[in-house]
Amino acid sequence: MPALPEPTPGARPTLEAVAARAGVSRATVSRVVNGAAGVRTPLVEKVRRAVEELGYIPNHAARTLVTRRNGAVAVIIAEPEFRIFSDPFFEQQVRGISRELTAHDSQLVLLWVEGPGDYDRIGRYLGGGHVDGALAFSVHDDDELPGVIRRVQIPAVFGGRPGWAGATGELAVPYVDADNRGGAREAVRHLLSLGRRRIGHIAGPRDQTSAVDRLDGYRDVLLDAGPGLIAQGDFTEESGARAMAELLARRPDLDGVFAANDLMASGALRVLRERGLRVPEDVALVGFDDMTSIAEATDPPLTTVRQDVEGMGRLMVRLLMRVLNRAENGDEPGAGSAPGSVITPTELVRRASA
Repeated sequence: MPALPEPTPGARPTLEAVAARAGVSRATVSRVVNGAAGVRTPLVEKVRRAVEELGYIPNHAARTLVTRRNGAVAVIIAEPEFRIFSDPFFEQQVRGISRELTAHDSQLVLLWVEGPGDYDRIGRYLGGGHVDGALAFSVHDDDELPGVIRRVQIPAVFGGRPGWAGATGELAVPYVDADNRGGAREAVRHLLSLGRRRIGHIAGPRDQTSAVDRLDGYRDVLLDAGPGLIAQGDFTEESGARAMAELLARRPDLDGVFAANDLMASGALRVLRERGLRVPEDVALVGFDDMTSIAEATDPPLTTVRQDVEGMGRLMVRLLMRVLNRAENGDEPGAGSAPGSVITPTELVRRASA
């Protein structure tokens, strides 16, 4: 058998060159490169070896025609830029999404919402066929984003339990969330186990289900907790400081605090120290999220409820890929066709603050 010709230096390897190197048909190479089923394992290995040897890079436009996919997913965070880059929660979730998308040979396109005018821009982008699907999180109850996604009819998975009007009656609203209510109950029970009886709560935004669920978990355990023991925050450190000052003004005898996230807990801790109150001797403090960049850096280190934020990002991608695969196989939406949503467990992480 004559030696196979080597590719011309500088020339981009073609599908035909890969087929010649692997000793298979061009159609077989196309099916392997585009991830189609039905090719025997030995042939798949031959093609992949030839692709690697030749440095073949699939033509994106041609691949899109075959698979009807763009190899990109929009990640939409319904928060302004300053929140995204100051809160480590978003960093961890995007990291998990990015790693899982890489494993699926797909690219991440990051979008965020600075103001009402951004929804038209996001809708035009999603409807323009640039991405295969969308992952959206930090969605508020009155947010326009779910309506935009529904209008352009793009597959989507949400981070967090849907709370917008009509969400519970909609078909196929897959989401990934943590057991926020159960984690909050565990945090408050831990404070009670330490002998604390006047326990306040720094709540998150009322228009986000994670904050509502954590407040409900607090109330599940402290059935007689009055409004004077609850102060409102917005998941930022400064709001936690303001809420802590408000709680102390109302209840100077406070001996425990459960904050709905670690950023607010760190703000609360700062105010407690400024007031000369010792943590945990005078006031025991528990946060939520287990952002180690915060929880392990505070003095004392923060007891908190851990949720696997990076893992939740990975799960969002896996759910979306199930939706895309079903659409590619021609499955129509209907009863039983929507992928199930996922609620991940939480865990109390004990450190020195409580």
